[in-house]
Amino acid sequence: MNDPALSNLLKWGIENSEASRNDPPPGREPRGQLDAQTLAALLGGPSDADLMREAMAAIQSPELDLENKLVAFDNFEQLIENLDNANNMEQLGLWMPLVEQLKHEEAEMRRMAAWCIGTAVQNNLKSQERLLTLSAYPTLIDLGMNDESEPVRKKAILALSSGVRNFQPGLDSVVKHLPESHKPEGKLDANDMKAVDTVIQRLRDESASKGR
Repeated sequence: MNDPALSNLLKWGIENSEASRNDPPPGREPRGQLDAQTLAALLGGPSDADLMREAMAAIQSPELDLENKLVAFDNFEQLIENLDNANNMEQLGLWMPLVEQLKHEEAEMRRMAAWCIGTAVQNNLKSQERLLTLSAYPTLIDLGMNDESEPVRKKAILALSSGVRNFQPGLDSVVKHLPESHKPEGKLDANDMKAVDTVIQRLRDESASKGR
């Protein structure tokens, strides 16, 4: 069974059956509550995957105004705070449309895209690898250094910070695409947080020098 929600529902049913209540497995009590995903499966409501797809469809819709797109972006960001949901983005085909929003003409859309990317890649090797595959690190560098909007620059740099920590290929890609004036001396270790901080701080200083 590949659906985690249905698997949880089956486990919950077994553990809460009359037999389980009378003779529960050693060291384990019957489950008293279902998580949100499992409850949605039980009641026939939308799964997190459905909600993620719907949010991205709204973000891309030419018929919705900016305010509603930002609401959809906020919903999407909250959903991918869940590690399983973030890891499911590739299977759902959501990474490419998310990265494309980094080039949106509206600053708030670029900011939210960078924010969502930062959320997805934080302590998540699978998402970091996907970001590298999509060649998004150079785009984030450009936003972090050159975007006219300070909030966009901050979120782009935050996404870079999360995207390179403990991920050597990502850090190597960022260093490769930095201007010569910002390149560190020698090779940096992605597991050395102080070394990573030196690169990120240079980007922050560059952003701050541009003002608001």
